[in-house]
Amino acid sequence: MVLKMTFRPPPSSQVEQHPIPAYKTNVPRNANMAKLQAGYLFPEIARRRAAHLLKYPDVKIISLGIGDTTEPIPNVITNAMAERAHALSTIDGYSGYGAEQGEKKLRAAIAATYYADLGIEDSDIFVSDGAKCDISRLQVLFGSNVTIAVQDPSYPAYVDSSVIMGQTDLYQQDVQKYGNIEYMRCSPENGFFPDLSTVPRTDIIFFCSPNNPTGAAASRDQLTKLVKFAKDNGSIIVYDSAYAMYISDDSPKSIFEIPGAKEVAIETASFSKYAGFTGVRLGWTVVPKELLFSDGHPVAKDFNRIVCTCFNGASNIAQAGGLACLSPEGLKAMHDVVGFYKENTEIIVDTFTSLGFNVYGAKNAPYVWVHFPGRNSWDVFAEILEKVNVVTTPGSGFGPGGEGFVRVSAFGHRDNIIEAARRLKQLYK
Repeated sequence: MVLKMTFRPPPSSQVEQHPIPAYKTNVPRNANMAKLQAGYLFPEIARRRAAHLLKYPDVKIISLGIGDTTEPIPNVITNAMAERAHALSTIDGYSGYGAEQGEKKLRAAIAATYYADLGIEDSDIFVSDGAKCDISRLQVLFGSNVTIAVQDPSYPAYVDSSVIMGQTDLYQQDVQKYGNIEYMRCSPENGFFPDLSTVPRTDIIFFCSPNNPTGAAASRDQLTKLVKFAKDNGSIIVYDSAYAMYISDDSPKSIFEIPGAKEVAIETASFSKYAGFTGVRLGWTVVPKELLFSDGHPVAKDFNRIVCTCFNGASNIAQAGGLACLSPEGLKAMHDVVGFYKENTEIIVDTFTSLGFNVYGAKNAPYVWVHFPGRNSWDVFAEILEKVNVVTTPGSGFGPGGEGFVRVSAFGHRDNIIEAARRLKQLYK
């Protein structure tokens, strides 16, 4: 008789697991990438928002966090882009690669609109796919052997791109700073402008005005001091003016309003927050011909080489939109959009002020900087998200100087801003 034996494998929990190792190349990881702390700020906020929605799928989340525009692009601008797009379907209207520096008409319009009487020529302007992209191109221009200073708090792209380029030492957990970066503290106590007498010399100074996240705009006197500081130290200022159109007082809208700035400064700017171009992608960087490296070589020549190597030029459709932005009708439409968001800031300021909070910014920027003394800013972020389903941005994500604050963005539909205000009053009444 033949016995049939059936093999029954033991439960999987009793089987010794031997995972097959993944294939690895022999290429070492960029050590600078390993220095970066967790994820970039805004994707991390998006991750937490998504996790909250997964847990509570029926809630309506109002996002006042990332600072993405919400209102439609004005028709005068989209009509110009549509016309350019349709022209690409014709023999006469088709165009392929354009100038890496941007179309001459657009460069001339930017110079005439934003830099009239400031000595900036269209040849000084490089049109791009946005200020954030240009910040990284500028970092490639400067290389890994430079030292940098940033406002604290500041837009995280300055610090993260510096880390990636190898300009920094390791992250120091105890002080929440990277080594070899000079953090220039900007707080209510100093009017959100650093005490330059305490700032050591660095090669590059990143400076944003109106500032993201604090909303503070530097005065003419303050920027005069900054330009003198850079000139005395032989430094280069990278001046981010992405929110200049939000300025409603006499604060300078461009660093080049300050005498001598063309010898020490580069300026980046963008249509993103003026015309709703966060998805269209169009900006520019000004590199004056007067700006020279220590060996006398023009900075603009090297930046042109970087642009020609790393970039094929902004979309011709986007550039048609940019040209429409700078027409009389387009400028009026952009001012209307900016005015709408500034009305939103007033609602947010009134909300937090009525609740007894100290708030900053807002007057010259689409951001409200709210102080929660003694609180961890990520805890405040979580509290507001979990209790009233509103997304903000924790201040510490912008640097150690942002601890105890949250940034509230005014980019939102009016009904959402009003509803968020109602929920916040309910939470903190």
